[in-house]
Amino acid sequence: MRIARRSSVVARHLHTRAAPRALAERHTSSRSQEESQPTASRLPDDGLTLADFMPKGPSSATRAPAVRKPPWLKMVNPNLTQEGGERYKQVRATVKQSGLATVCQEARCPNIGECWSGGTATVMIMGDTCTRGCRFCSVATSRTPPPLDADEPGKIAEAVASWGVNYIVLTMVDRDDLPDQGAAHVAETVRRLKSKQPDLRVETLIGDFQGRFELVDQVVSSGMEVFAHNIETVERLQSTVRDRRAGYAQSLSVLRHARQAREGIVVKSSIMLGLGETDEEVHQTLHDLRDNGVHIVTFGQYLQPTKRHMKVTRFVTPDEFEQWRLAAEALGLHCASGLH
Repeated sequence: MRIARRSSVVARHLHTRAAPRALAERHTSSRSQEESQPTASRLPDDGLTLADFMPKGPSSATRAPAVRKPPWLKMVNPNLTQEGGERYKQVRATVKQSGLATVCQEARCPNIGECWSGGTATVMIMGDTCTRGCRFCSVATSRTPPPLDADEPGKIAEAVASWGVNYIVLTMVDRDDLPDQGAAHVAETVRRLKSKQPDLRVETLIGDFQGRFELVDQVVSSGMEVFAHNIETVERLQSTVRDRRAGYAQSLSVLRHARQAREGIVVKSSIMLGLGETDEEVHQTLHDLRDNGVHIVTFGQYLQPTKRHMKVTRFVTPDEFEQWRLAAEALGLHCASGLH
């Protein structure tokens, strides 16, 4: 009985396996018959043709022509004069040897040739990684950048002394991860520069220090000549252009406090054009800067550093830059207005 029972189980198993094979063979035979028919006879007769499924309009494979920069954006060749070319090469070589980060290189500034050949350089301290992510800037970002180099102030003083420049702009990445935002590091760097070259003029282009005035005071009292903090754009575009931790009112308060903190200090700010601002908004920004203690304002054309960053809405003409210079001066501001 046990043997018979086992035989019947095997029989049922074989029958179960055979049934799908038979169905598969019938399906294969039916499919072969269909495939032997012309393709047109197997398509539904709904009146549609291949053209109904093709994309409408210009071919997607056709790339839009590149928008060329206007002719007035041609940069100055540092080799136009022998002196300028030699100075440019000297600065470039010593920057490379020192391993310092310059905002000229990190931010891919198109004016690097003109500035370096003219005896001006901008050094970016506290590393090459910022804790903020503004949409116009190509500097690398991270929540936890590497620690500060305690020897950096001395290295910068030695390097700058070898460059032969008479004006240095000392700028910084934002370091929201540090208790003092890096203010003490900036102040020490200024002191080292002045100790090495007493006649060197130093401009500090700093962040907003999250609006903490005691940190602004550290930089103001360091001995630099020009305190700079950029408002960047008009009030309406702040959240679009800048990191969420920056702000129009906060930047104005930093500029105002710096002016009040030290007598004789020169306060400077900058506005980018070509981000979608209106003339009325720019005029209002000029009034706000003037009313908050700013002496010098600069206008510059925004240039998209990479495809990942904000696009340029328009290229401002030289005539328009000249009009903005006149508008700023009419308010009592000193102004450098151009493609820088």
